[in-house]
Amino acid sequence: MAKAVFVRFEMPKELKDKAYEVVELARDTGKLKKGTNEVTKIVERGEAVLVVLAEDVQPPEILAHMPMLCEERNIPYAYVDSKAQLGASCGLEKPTASIAVLDAGKGKPILEALVDQVKKIKG
Repeated sequence: MAKAVFVRFEMPKELKDKAYEVVELARDTGKLKKGTNEVTKIVERGEAVLVVLAEDVQPPEILAHMPMLCEERNIPYAYVDSKAQLGASCGLEKPTASIAVLDAGKGKPILEALVDQVKKIKG
């Protein structure tokens, strides 16, 4: 299946798993914002330390602005396969297209490692 228009780089499965883990730890010990509208506001204010985007969003235009906005604000972002799993990772019963981590809590070391590896992939 072709990647969505907003997917700018390929992330290996182990990095996607790390992204889910960071979200779960931030949910329990840090601070998250859920949903594309909330995430957009947080990124525009420069408050996010990581943005996680689901690749299976329909229509893809919902997230088309997000990678460019993150790059403008120098905020790292990562992709995961499933909006349902992303929603579950942040404690929702419904799927979510994107989340912003404001405070990683106990997930800070994992978040820092993830960000370093994503930078290497992006070049």
